[in-house]
Amino acid sequence: MKKITFVRFVFSIILFTVFVAEAQVTLESETHITDLAMYFTGIKDQNSTRQSETEPYDYAYGRALSPHGDCIKTYKQYVFMTWYRGGKLDRHMMLTRYNTDTGTMKTIEFPHQHTGFKGKWWIGETHNTIAIGISPINGTIHMVFDMHAYTNSGAFVNDYFRYTYSVSGAAELPDEDFTLDKFVKDPIDNDYRHCTMDGVRDPAHYDRFTYPNFFLNDQDELFLTARDGTSHDGAQAFIKYNSTTEKWGRFKYFNALGAGSKGETHNWSIYGNIKYVDGKIRIGFQRRLNTGADKYQYQNGVYYAYSDDPTGASQWKNHKGENMTLPLVKAEEVLVYEPGDYVETTQQNKVHIVGNFDWTVTDNGDVHIISRVKDNENNVTKYIHSYKPNGVSEFIISEDFGGAEALYTSGDDVFVIGLNSSGRPFIDRAEGGTNSFTRVYEQTSGKRFRKGKVHISDGKLYYYLLENNTADSDETQPTYLQVIDLDVQEGLKPFAVNLLTPTDNQSFQEGENVQLYATATADTGEITKVEFLVNGAIVSEDTTKPYLFDWTPSAIGSYTIKAVAFKTGGANITSSEVTIEVLEIDKSDLTNDVYRMRNVATGKFLGDEGGSAVPVSMNDDGETQNRHWSFEKVNVNGIDFFNIKSETNGILRATGPNYEDSEGNPKPYYVLSTGRPTGDIANDKIWTIHYNESDDTFRFESKDNDRYLYHDANGHVSNISVDETNADELNRTKWEAISTSESLSIADEVLRSPSIKIYPNPARDKFTIAFQNINTIERVEIYNILGKRVYQNAISKSKLEIESSGFTAGVYIVKAFSDINKEYYTKLVIK
Repeated sequence: MKKITFVRFVFSIILFTVFVAEAQVTLESETHITDLAMYFTGIKDQNSTRQSETEPYDYAYGRALSPHGDCIKTYKQYVFMTWYRGGKLDRHMMLTRYNTDTGTMKTIEFPHQHTGFKGKWWIGETHNTIAIGISPINGTIHMVFDMHAYTNSGAFVNDYFRYTYSVSGAAELPDEDFTLDKFVKDPIDNDYRHCTMDGVRDPAHYDRFTYPNFFLNDQDELFLTARDGTSHDGAQAFIKYNSTTEKWGRFKYFNALGAGSKGETHNWSIYGNIKYVDGKIRIGFQRRLNTGADKYQYQNGVYYAYSDDPTGASQWKNHKGENMTLPLVKAEEVLVYEPGDYVETTQQNKVHIVGNFDWTVTDNGDVHIISRVKDNENNVTKYIHSYKPNGVSEFIISEDFGGAEALYTSGDDVFVIGLNSSGRPFIDRAEGGTNSFTRVYEQTSGKRFRKGKVHISDGKLYYYLLENNTADSDETQPTYLQVIDLDVQEGLKPFAVNLLTPTDNQSFQEGENVQLYATATADTGEITKVEFLVNGAIVSEDTTKPYLFDWTPSAIGSYTIKAVAFKTGGANITSSEVTIEVLEIDKSDLTNDVYRMRNVATGKFLGDEGGSAVPVSMNDDGETQNRHWSFEKVNVNGIDFFNIKSETNGILRATGPNYEDSEGNPKPYYVLSTGRPTGDIANDKIWTIHYNESDDTFRFESKDNDRYLYHDANGHVSNISVDETNADELNRTKWEAISTSESLSIADEVLRSPSIKIYPNPARDKFTIAFQNINTIERVEIYNILGKRVYQNAISKSKLEIESSGFTAGVYIVKAFSDINKEYYTKLVIK
């Protein structure tokens, strides 16, 4: 058997070609950690029966489990690295501590062995990482490990959650005392594997976790985050360690499990991570929506949110600063953009965005997200950098990006870090809030690596790497630690100005806002102002960061834009000039916005009633989200049609003459809600859009059948042919498409919108619930913040007076139900 060996190399800079821009990034050391890291040499086979040591080591997902996940952390002068020891019959969990001051290393072998795929120890499982965290307050070491959504059953009874922790101060004990007995045994099983973090076995609270990661806040408090659930129904949870009591709290949830039963069309799972950056707990993620029928193979979307609560328990917001639902049910509340929109395919399961996803936020508040999207129909791969400079209202999406595995920020700068095509590390740097990456470091000789995990601390990169110069037939592989000094310093900056938005040759619609945004630095003195010039004329000046101006062009046509920065003393410098085009708006194109659909004849708004095969409704107002609609183009045999999609459900279906509901009742030509996603080209789910420029209205024809979306006098919505010489019939097929970004007229708001009013609110002794423009309320229910119903009553009047003596002080949700089971909500506060 191979022995664990330790070799430390300090490399001269001549061994590498290093590109330098403003900073001298250098490799400080390369340290050999082990030759025995576990590696899966066999085939990808979840049904493998090959258990013999002489047979290849088969696996379920990927070949390499060491290094993987949250496997490297630093504390004082120490670097902690977790790994599994190979081969197949060994599989022990290992912890190595490397002392950067002395160059010494100490490794602890734990009794635990890699559990394998669903308990089949002979099949490797790369989900089952070993996350490590150290509490700087009391020097305890914490590891959560070897889990993939296990439940308290079968091979995992009382073994569904794996946690181990040390005594206080263990992280900095001398090497001779850094031993297994400094970790605390489970008092029930007498092993080092606890299935709880608070000493109480609670399977409902601790089972089904995957992807553990530890992080610290600015107060050095330790947090753990992990996904609870499965690949099709998963929620990001987090929990905080109390270093005084040496106990963990209880998990809190960013998003909801079972979203499909809580208002979303389907369940979904979350793929991303919670981090603490720029003074806040934040999350960036991709969503896996469990439709089984859209163009996304696994995940879709790039999403981002942050909390103004230091504990993360409340006050979550999207990137615009708007409050979001907690726990989150509809991921669209925090959507940044959809990578699938940047490739052409619309075929089922052909868009792949898994991998090369990460995000960070600079100390200046600039948000940066990197991702990759693959079009597997057309064999196209794109790397995308989306970034939002502090003070800018929307993300800038750039395809001019080479891709990377990870993002890091130090001060106001952003770094992308990865392995080049030769398997050697590279580092690119950009000023925060820009896409101007410059390569500041790249190794062109020396060892090649298969993969690496990044950790940054105090301006240094700790890169934990798996070597790539041995044969795949070896179940043990070498790992190394490279320490790279990023030389993060605040030095002299040049006198410069850069116009970041808009970009050259960008197009805008007539009436659309154009945000002018520039960065500026001074070599001496300070920046005193930045002027924005359009066609040579000054349109605005800004004297404070961020330098920006929201400008609306007065007419269609081409415009040239530049920025001029002035510094102390009056010297100035001008940015590069960009040209933009303002285009006449195409009012017939409904694919770029979300709309309320108001019938011309009746003034009622089209609404979705949820579920599948449920008739749509017509309503007095168009404010709620189930009355908002979007349109997606689909091509059928070279002809463009459209899906009409509810913002809370699926696309519309136009039934034929023989349609019957689930109870056998004839409902010919009814228009139905469905749970189907866009991209469906079935004949009854595609529409032709007809635009009438003279009165700015639309008619929606079912495919090309001469049957139009029609609000019948009996209140139903159907798709029928009409006598177009009959004005009333024609107008019942005409619809106004009103953007949801537009406010309805005052008359619309006052006369059409149903509402609930409570007065007084807050209340003490009693309160009155009054219903405006709601004539069919049957009952009222009141719930406390835990979701428990505390009051219900049937009513027949427009007002209801309630004594509040039976309510404790706090916040309540009031629900009113109509005779057709519509729900209306408002908040009640009892003092």
